[in-house]
Amino acid sequence: MNSNIIESKETVEEQYEKDEGMKSNETELTKILLMRAFVERQDPSSKEVDDQTIRRFLRARDLNIKKASALFLKFLKWRQTFVPNGSISASEVPNEIAQNKMFLQGIDKEGRPIMVVLGARHFQNKGGIEEFKRFVVYGLDKVCSRMPPGQEKFVAIGDLQGWGYSNTDIRGYLGALSILQDFYPERLGKLFLVHAPYVFMAILFVENTRLTSTLLEEIDVSQLPEIYGGQLALAPIQDS
Repeated sequence: MNSNIIESKETVEEQYEKDEGMKSNETELTKILLMRAFVERQDPSSKEVDDQTIRRFLRARDLNIKKASALFLKFLKWRQTFVPNGSISASEVPNEIAQNKMFLQGIDKEGRPIMVVLGARHFQNKGGIEEFKRFVVYGLDKVCSRMPPGQEKFVAIGDLQGWGYSNTDIRGYLGALSILQDFYPERLGKLFLVHAPYVFMAILFVENTRLTSTLLEEIDVSQLPEIYGGQLALAPIQDS
């Protein structure tokens, strides 16, 4: 008797969660249609953008159509001017690529592609802030292109081993953050900061003593870079 009561209660709770999920999906679908109608009137090129992209902008602004539309239209204008050819080529970021600091390989247990960035290899160079921004877009476009169907996010490992004053680039960091937030919303699924120096201790990071075990909770050993105790050799982004 008691067993039946518990079972019924669980069924009701599961049904409630299912119903709430359906309502949420219906709400999102309605707002996608409304936002699409609005942005297409403002910029006809938005007709070429899929619903998943529009949904990401909506989610980034808590489903507020007005705010999401403003951000999306800003994105379209930026893309047309900053990436006029549709993509950034390696020839446009030679100084950044020469530093060999960004790598792409493997997927985590949720199927999200993994990006590794070695902070100690970043130095301001003669290409300046504009080349660095192009390199950020180059990397983000690369990792997004590796997402399997149904996946919209990636995982990043920011390795700060050996990072010091000579690697500091506040303008570059802020520029990269702005690009990620404004033009690639809802793309970063998880960020691991490893080998963090003391100055970063106030930020969420992975303790060195638990580095491998922590990463293995999210990433299979066959997909984890060798430098973190896995089996996969680092693959430079320009070779991916």
